[in-house]
Amino acid sequence: MKIGIDLGTRNSLVFIPKKGVILQEPSVVAVDLDENKILAVGQAANEMIGRTPDAIRVYRPMKDGVIADFVVTQAMIRYFINKVSGKFHFFKPELVISVPAGITSTERRAVIEAGINAGAKAVYLCKEPILSAIGAGIPIHSCSGNMIVDIGGGTTEVAVISLGGIVNFQSLRVAGDKMDAAIADFVKRKHNLAIGDQTTEDIKMTVGTAISEKDPRTMQIRGRDLITGLPRNVAINANEVSEAVRDSLAEIVQTVKAVLRETPPELSADIMDKGMVLAGGSSLLANLPEFVSNAIGVPCTLAEDALLCVARGTGAVLENLDFYKKSIMVKK
Repeated sequence: MKIGIDLGTRNSLVFIPKKGVILQEPSVVAVDLDENKILAVGQAANEMIGRTPDAIRVYRPMKDGVIADFVVTQAMIRYFINKVSGKFHFFKPELVISVPAGITSTERRAVIEAGINAGAKAVYLCKEPILSAIGAGIPIHSCSGNMIVDIGGGTTEVAVISLGGIVNFQSLRVAGDKMDAAIADFVKRKHNLAIGDQTTEDIKMTVGTAISEKDPRTMQIRGRDLITGLPRNVAINANEVSEAVRDSLAEIVQTVKAVLRETPPELSADIMDKGMVLAGGSSLLANLPEFVSNAIGVPCTLAEDALLCVARGTGAVLENLDFYKKSIMVKK
């Protein structure tokens, strides 16, 4: 059995050849500190955020795209394997796992060991920008420059790809999580209201925008008043969110510019001609392609099903494992 895992900071997706993406759950684990055991993984653990007693801790074992807690990540991978294996759970699967392009050898070994300890027969690591490009339908083996900007939860990966390899890349630890933190901070400063992670994410996905709107959308949010300590409702609009995430988006734009500056002229001409592609869950922020295109002067499009690009890429690699083993796999 072969399984592809997009092991993300915020969400993890699991791909099975011929079936597609069959699992999409938050990368969240709930741990009972008294008994030192895992209570819940994925969606079940995500629903506990902000609602647990002191003895239960809910957290993400992945930070900035790499493993922050080895044991808990291992348990999360095992949970994914068991959930998708069903009646075949006694067969050890082969795993293809996505990793950031700038991963260190120590971080690489940690992912491989976590996969093997979770019950895999073999673990192959593949760089996220490559997988994202494959999943977005970019012909990565062509003799032409292609640019992918993958904005996830913990990291933004910007890469120029040609002839099946990464010519130039930068990894930035500014992505969806930083945007969420900026929104929560903005609400705290402007409205004297403390809000939780889930509310912040809802704001970003419901009324979030990269460019100010003439007739901004609004939504009601509920939080804790910082002065009275009591629950309170306030209205927040799209332009406030745009103001909150401005600095995070500016950092992403600067990284894209830095990668373009280091790109050979021939490949730059290809990118100017074809444009760059945005992928990853946080690229779904409204009007983001237009914002990036205006800031850099290069055409910019959003990949189809941007959240699923990396998972789809693992699927393409799984279906042609022998071919990709030689060309794009991360060396151990």
